[in-house]
Amino acid sequence: MNILEKLGTQTSRSQRLEEAAAVSHAAPKPKSRGFRIEFGPSRKDILNFTNQLAVMLRAGISLQDALESIGAQIQKQKFRRIVLDLKQQIEAGKSFSQALSAHPEVFSNLYINMVAAAEISGSMSSMLQRLAEYLDQEAETRSQVISAMIYPIIIGVMAVTCVTFLLTFVLPRFLVVFEGKEHLLPAPTKLIMALSTGVRSYWFIVFPAIGMLLVGFWYFTRKTPIGKRWWDRTKLRIPLLRTLCRSLYITRSMHTMGVLTNAGVPILDTISITAQITGNTLYESMWKGVFEEVRQGKKIASSLAQFTLMPSNVVQMIQSGEESGTLGDVLNDISQFYARELRTVIKTVTSMIEPLMIVVMGLLVGFIAMSIILPIFKMSSVVTSG
Repeated sequence: MNILEKLGTQTSRSQRLEEAAAVSHAAPKPKSRGFRIEFGPSRKDILNFTNQLAVMLRAGISLQDALESIGAQIQKQKFRRIVLDLKQQIEAGKSFSQALSAHPEVFSNLYINMVAAAEISGSMSSMLQRLAEYLDQEAETRSQVISAMIYPIIIGVMAVTCVTFLLTFVLPRFLVVFEGKEHLLPAPTKLIMALSTGVRSYWFIVFPAIGMLLVGFWYFTRKTPIGKRWWDRTKLRIPLLRTLCRSLYITRSMHTMGVLTNAGVPILDTISITAQITGNTLYESMWKGVFEEVRQGKKIASSLAQFTLMPSNVVQMIQSGEESGTLGDVLNDISQFYARELRTVIKTVTSMIEPLMIVVMGLLVGFIAMSIILPIFKMSSVVTSG
């Protein structure tokens, strides 16, 4: 090797190290040890890890060195131990996908299968970059849905707080005026008086009971199969929520299938993973049914046509993709279309929920106000006629 070649090699090596160092320093350095409560890695942690690993592999750094460098910069101790364990398993002779599968609570089946496909094709850095883009889009979709629900939740909390304040602090001052005249009070006022008295007298039972009901509803709809299926079916029947959830589930399913198909993951594994990430038990059952049909030799489109959860135009596009051999591209086009529709639906639903919640809050406060004003008018008319 002559001098020029040596200089070129040293220059390229220094460039790769500088790029890797820039990625490593982008992550926060670990702080001094001390007592602290730590949770597992978040979605953002996994996204940052994937991005850093893709850049470092593209810079020519070996997988073991990249994992060691990233692990040294991770602030969360639990996630750092996981990353360093990946390095140790690879050094012990396991593949990267096998090492990832040892931590299913952190790395999903989609993540593991895409890495396994990259190991076969030899395109690890590009596959990790594709994974990072997928995770980024999923995080963006999740953020959009959460932001759409924040305003109704705030308005709902304000409505409950306002009604509670009126029942416990404002109404008792007016109830003194109505003492001894209960026979003159209209039914709405009697109802409000009973609610106010009940809340003030049994607040130590009322508020814990409401809390237990909310926790029980959450447990029933999230932890029990019957409750999850009931709630998933209900979400697809509520007018405003139905379109939002439908667009979300279709976007998530098509995007996942498109990414896995283009990554070279076998079609049965692709459908199985898609069933796991839909987020709705009805759609999960649909994809499991498609899995059984495809395993018997049928096409995806003909299997989906048996279910009403997937729009007919989506089934037709999938069919054209299967016939033309461009299924991955068609799935990406469908996911992009429904991603745009999801953004539009979120804006529409939010714009409709805002005035609806304001009207509901106004009706509640107005009902309480009228319950106080009506008996005053009634008493004054009785006094005047007398």
